[in-house]
Amino acid sequence: MALPFTVEQFYGVFRDYNAAVWPAQWFLVALALVAVGAVLRPQPWSGVVVSSILGVLWAWIALIYHLAFFARISPAAYGFAAGSAVGAVVFIWQGVIRRRLSFRWVPGLNAMAGVALIAFALVVYPVWSAYAGHPYPATPTFGLPCPTTIFTIGLLCFAVPPMPRSPLIVPLLWCLVGAQAAFLLGVQPDLGLIAAAVVGVGIFAAVGQYHRGLKP
Repeated sequence: MALPFTVEQFYGVFRDYNAAVWPAQWFLVALALVAVGAVLRPQPWSGVVVSSILGVLWAWIALIYHLAFFARISPAAYGFAAGSAVGAVVFIWQGVIRRRLSFRWVPGLNAMAGVALIAFALVVYPVWSAYAGHPYPATPTFGLPCPTTIFTIGLLCFAVPPMPRSPLIVPLLWCLVGAQAAFLLGVQPDLGLIAAAVVGVGIFAAVGQYHRGLKP
């Protein structure tokens, strides 16, 4: 596949982004930790908090990364921004306005997968990036599409049924897009998107089966 930019330009976008938004990266990580805390210590408002944070993260991806930075080297950024904005709207609509998303720690395979994906997104991803030869600032930090997608699917592992399937659609689509960077651009940590996709498809199927079981 021919790309409209070089590998150097691709990593240059990360460098420019990280320099321009610093120290917002720490604020985004703090939001992620708040969301994790809301899952571990659920309250009546936890679903709204987690959904709001996911909405903010996907809106950040759309506006701050794709439109403000990635669009400089690729026209595809406008389509990616639109998709990310849809993801943000879905989380706000389903989780904040309609209150259809609740999150809670329930021991089991889903919880194990969620912990693994969240830890990968927040800890393993940046360490692996540095080890692979792309240390900060020329690296995808949390709040950018790939680590945030992994984190999002990790959180959705803790969503309590009944839940809508729509919040999974954009993250799963980005798994398909972003995983290509692992092979075409040498972003080795993006291999984690493959695992995230497998988990996300499993959740998607389980939710569909749950809703079919509710039908008379």
